[in-house]
Amino acid sequence: MSELPREPEAFSEAIMHLLRRQYPNQAIDLAGPMDLVIDGRHLALTNLLRMVNCDPGNGMKIVEDFLSRIVEGDAIGSTPMPLSLARSRIMPRIQPNTLFEHLDRSQVAHTPWVNDTSIVYVIDLPRMTVSITLEQIVRWGLDMEEVEAQARMNLSSYASSVEVKLVESAEGGRVAILSVQDGYDAARLLMRSLHGRLAPKLRGDFYVAAPARDIFLAVSQGPDDFVERVQVRVDRDYRRLPYPITNELFVVTQDGVAGTAAAA
Repeated sequence: MSELPREPEAFSEAIMHLLRRQYPNQAIDLAGPMDLVIDGRHLALTNLLRMVNCDPGNGMKIVEDFLSRIVEGDAIGSTPMPLSLARSRIMPRIQPNTLFEHLDRSQVAHTPWVNDTSIVYVIDLPRMTVSITLEQIVRWGLDMEEVEAQARMNLSSYASSVEVKLVESAEGGRVAILSVQDGYDAARLLMRSLHGRLAPKLRGDFYVAAPARDIFLAVSQGPDDFVERVQVRVDRDYRRLPYPITNELFVVTQDGVAGTAAAA
């Protein structure tokens, strides 16, 4: 298979046939246009298709790496990790609530948040992340508040040396860009130091756009034309990039993060 099809149905069938060749002893079937079932476990293919469409020349390499990480993740996820090893690796991710269309909400360690999103907690490993279950939290003897506090503390340590790139438009609007590409760019919206760090650069309270996992744009609250242009880009990125989160803007104030600008 030299080139992968771009149509969702054909892409899903190609991935299914590829997996069947690599893992002939596993039951692999299609449950929907972009939904594989591997031994009873659902695997959504939307993010994989978006990754391939963003870099079609490396499509097969992207697919092979993605699938190998899925298999590794299954193997690691089936082996409970002791808290002594996991504590420094607990990290937060902002996820759209559509995540729970494929996962059992009652089993996933998460905190409901604003803009129809939730904070989901994972164990960060060198090649992948493994979602934390409520059963794992109970096994560790922790509660959700302790997991959230640990995740935010670890996120802050990841972000201690992150550089901010400031861009100013002709009409005076400003954007502060954080781009590390470590899988936690959007999650840096959760940093408690965010307002104190960026408000001086953006002249007060500001918006944050996190259309996808690897995008973080802090945006000044004016001029209106400038914010509208940013929103157009956010809408586009939300539709095309892998791991989409939301096309709504978050509002960051001294009191914390609120929902959309309209709600604020």
